[in-house]
Amino acid sequence: MNSQYKQITESKRGFTIIEVVLVLAIAGLIFLMVFLALPALQRGQRDTQRKDDLSRMNTQISNYQNSNRGAVPTEAKLTASGTGFVARYLGGSGAQAGSEYVDPSTGEGYRFIYQSNLTAIPGDGEVFYKDGSICGDDGNATTSTATRQYSLRIKLENQTSAYCIDNR
Repeated sequence: MNSQYKQITESKRGFTIIEVVLVLAIAGLIFLMVFLALPALQRGQRDTQRKDDLSRMNTQISNYQNSNRGAVPTEAKLTASGTGFVARYLGGSGAQAGSEYVDPSTGEGYRFIYQSNLTAIPGDGEVFYKDGSICGDDGNATTSTATRQYSLRIKLENQTSAYCIDNR
């Protein structure tokens, strides 16, 4: 009887086809979930980087204000070639009339645009700047009575309205 039992247990080594298929199905489901979640994570990461870049630009405008008795860059001073805010404070290349800015740490490029239409949404790679404005709750800029206020707006991938920051 011992030899019969030994033969039965020796023939049961290994995996059955059902076990192999089940393991492959579970691995496929995990891969599919990661594959579907990855683009959303990447969009969120790019949006966070854009917000950080906008904060750096905001800091540079504060530096400009400190150097210019509290005045904010006007349309003429924003993108003046070689001597404007973008060229001097953001280290822009001076290309396209001084409006091009490339973040040295990420290589992400932005075009600074003085925007008079406060409800327009920036395009990809555009930063809208407006002096004499503040951010509203809807992501649009609204006119401010204070002359030393400004708003910066950028388009994010995960939002339909623009992301807006100001110096309030």
